[in-house]
Amino acid sequence: MSSAQGVKGFYTGKNIFLTGGTGFLGVCLLEKILRNLPECGSIYVLMRPKKGKEISERLEEIKKNKIFEPLLKERSAESIFANVKAIAGDVGQEGLGLSPADRKLLIDNVNVIFHSAATLDFGEPLKSTVHINLLGTRAIAELAKECKKLNVLVHVSSAYVNSWRLEADEIIYPLNYDAEKLIKQAKELSEEELDSQTPAILGDHPNTYTITKHMAEHEVQKVETTVPCAIVRPSMILGCWKDPIPGWTMSKNGPPGFFMGAAKGVVRRLPVGKDLVYDYVPVDIVVNTLLTAGFHAGVSNSKKVEVYHATSSTRNPFCWASVEDRINGLLHDYPVKSAVWYPHLKLLPSIMWFKISAIFVHILPALILDQVLSLTGGRPILMRLHRNINTSLDRLEKFIFTEWKFPAPNTEKLQKWLTEKDQADFNTDLSALKWPDFFVGMVIGSRIYLNNEPMKTLAAAKSHDRILYIAHLFVQALIYSLIWFIVACVFGLTMTKAAYVLPVIYALFSLL
Repeated sequence: MSSAQGVKGFYTGKNIFLTGGTGFLGVCLLEKILRNLPECGSIYVLMRPKKGKEISERLEEIKKNKIFEPLLKERSAESIFANVKAIAGDVGQEGLGLSPADRKLLIDNVNVIFHSAATLDFGEPLKSTVHINLLGTRAIAELAKECKKLNVLVHVSSAYVNSWRLEADEIIYPLNYDAEKLIKQAKELSEEELDSQTPAILGDHPNTYTITKHMAEHEVQKVETTVPCAIVRPSMILGCWKDPIPGWTMSKNGPPGFFMGAAKGVVRRLPVGKDLVYDYVPVDIVVNTLLTAGFHAGVSNSKKVEVYHATSSTRNPFCWASVEDRINGLLHDYPVKSAVWYPHLKLLPSIMWFKISAIFVHILPALILDQVLSLTGGRPILMRLHRNINTSLDRLEKFIFTEWKFPAPNTEKLQKWLTEKDQADFNTDLSALKWPDFFVGMVIGSRIYLNNEPMKTLAAAKSHDRILYIAHLFVQALIYSLIWFIVACVFGLTMTKAAYVLPVIYALFSLL
């Protein structure tokens, strides 16, 4: 089987149906198609109408995303998005919530399906995850079987669908719970009844996301003899490495979200195992894997679903120890004007240690600053932010302090199979990525795209950072002096004799 046709040749003239097109990965995939595959056919993007917003308005919002800025410098918005068509629907509804006319349109015209839509919330109730992740994928698979001209179905899964295994290969593992039984329970039981049974249903799965996404893979596998299929399993997706804008992101999940809060001075501790291997992958690598996996499965016309890992743990492993000594320097090289306190991020080795430290460096300052905001007419948000962080960390503890390995031999073979030009234009190889350099881009990206502070404000932000540093030193001196004074008074000592408390206080605070 030859790759000579090339990725562009394969997608030329093909009509694409994309779910999850308003999400982080979906928007990046849409941009890549519009930039690198301009001769593809129509791109139908499934969008869920939101209260007060029609799908046409949601499509206009997507067009304003900063990821499209490089494209807009070359071409007009009208020409770029001419073939992008919004389709009203919802993967959580029966039949994807499609109207009969839209369903017929897709059946008659679609050649390629990218199914990216899912609920990613690890704390989501089982009932809703069954409807979106499991039944939504079943509905996509049923639509795929009906499509008259379909060349390939590409399903976005997750490397963590097999998280009960510390090492998972590019195969579909058997289910530990019957999907039909779960669907029946989700339909017949109330949410409260299903929630009470959820721990028994999950078994070795850590949450409702992984079990329903695992079952979704089996829905794709059911149609493998009818439709050429590929499953791509990303690990934790971070911002762009190179393509189209280094550092671009719109996701607050994982490290970018922590850097967003750390830059403002409100997130000061991060629980991680510094020497553990964390599996992170840039979003542009995931997008390239989706497009090339679709190309390969479509050209080979395989009767067996192809599985590809978009992962780094065995190809270019990352440990936080490799960037620990650079983090705070980066926060001050690229500060934000909106910082409320002098940034300083420290890595801690456990959730318990984090929670103890958070009392002093997160909770108490948040209470004071929220009170100040209330008195000055502002909206107190810091306590709510830290409650949300603590809640999410409880759900994420297994993922923070467990080391997984996700070998990717299929993905490595896929890269080698591509033509030399496609290897450059649709690169899936991580070997050239330098994690310390990537983190520079991530901090800058968090500043620009999450904190909404363009680089033209950097000089002013650095001036603000210097003022916060002076205030930080003053408050530290005030706290040390107050404790020093209290100890002297309690034990009836002179301030000179009580001076021994200062190194003790410093030592204790350095542990927090």
